[in-house]
Formats: sequence, structure tokens, C-alpha cells
Amino acid sequence: MNLFKRGDSEDIKVFSPPNHGFVQKKLSDKEMEYLWKCIDNRKESFKNTLAGQIHESNKLIDRSDWFYINTIKPLMVKYVDSFIRNPGSNIPTNQTHPYYLETMWVNYQKQNEFNPFHKHGGIFSFIIWMKIPTKHEEQNMNPLAAKSNAQKISVVEFAYSNILGQHETTDFEMNPDMEGTMLLFPSLLFHQVYPFYNCNEDRISISGNIRLNTAKVL
Repeated sequence: MNLFKRGDSEDIKVFSPPNHGFVQKKLSDKEMEYLWKCIDNRKESFKNTLAGQIHESNKLIDRSDWFYINTIKPLMVKYVDSFIRNPGSNIPTNQTHPYYLETMWVNYQKQNEFNPFHKHGGIFSFIIWMKIPTKHEEQNMNPLAAKSNAQKISVVEFAYSNILGQHETTDFEMNPDMEGTMLLFPSLLFHQVYPFYNCNEDRISISGNIRLNTAKVL
């Protein structure tokens, strides 16, 4: 007897409570060229505003809002269409005030450095991986992780609770093929960046926060 034989019934409904995820985009050569120019013209140190245990971070300027208009706004539209319009969403949106790119900065992470669990300010945040000089599989041959059941060396980890209140994570393994990848996510989503080892090159990433500009009315 098959206890799991399918039996459909009009009296049975399945509900999937809303949850929010990520929007991922592979940036074009034009977008990457623009961001590298922003990095070449980076401004003052941004370290004192961040949780990261890294040696250098600098503020970036998005001239004429080029990156915000051409890249960030379409991703936000996609995010709203994918997640926020679902019933039960708790990410604030309205038709009164416009969004704007509040801050954008570049991070330089050396071996052994890390970014502890933290969240951002704003409504949406993003990460862009510009340069990744290591491979996750090779990094986790390190004796620290080789026999572990959670190989976290060279990983960016996002943490959240499921419907049972249990701790869940989503990991992004750091490999060179992730260069030019952008993730957009809710600013209050906790995440951390694990260290890498035995590599003298910097890992370079860009982060930013988007807020509602309550000083302006649409």
C-alpha cells in the first residue's frame, strides 16, 4: 500500500508564508568599467562607520546618479515585483517619497580579515564583488576546515529565521566567477563575511544602502 499516493481535494489549500530573498545580477562591462572608475576616484575613509575588521574602506561617489538610475532602480523594481507585492510583506514602500542612494563604499579585505554579523541602515542594500583572488574549494582544503561539516572559509553568509523560528543561512561561495555579481537584499538582513587565507591579494567589493528620501515628495 502506498501511503503517499497523491490525492487532490478542493477542500485542501496550500499556503506559503511570504519571505524575502535576493535579486542577483551579473553586471555588464560598461557597469563594471564605471564602478572601477568610481574606485579610482574614491574619497575619504569609511571605516569608522562600518563593522568590518578590514584594513581599508573608502566612500564612493555615483556621479549624476548614473549607477543608481541605470542599475539599482531596475533591480529594486524587480525586487518589489518578486517579493514586496506578496501579501504580508513588511518592507516599507510607498508612493509618496522617492528612494535614493544614500551611501556607496569600496572594501579592501586582506587575508585573515573578516566582517562580523551586521545589518545595514536603509530599506535596501547591495553587495558587488569586484575582485575575488581565491577559490572556495581550494581555501577549504585548509586544515581549519578540511574535516568540518560547515566549510565557511571564503564565504559570505546571510542569516534569517524560518517559520518555526529556526536559524537558517544562505551562503555565497567566493570564487573568481563571482566577480561582477551584484546582490540586492533588505537592509535589515543580517550577514557576515568569513576570512580567506594564504593569499596576498586583496578581495575588493562594493556595498551601498538605499533609503526613502522623506524630504522630497513624488
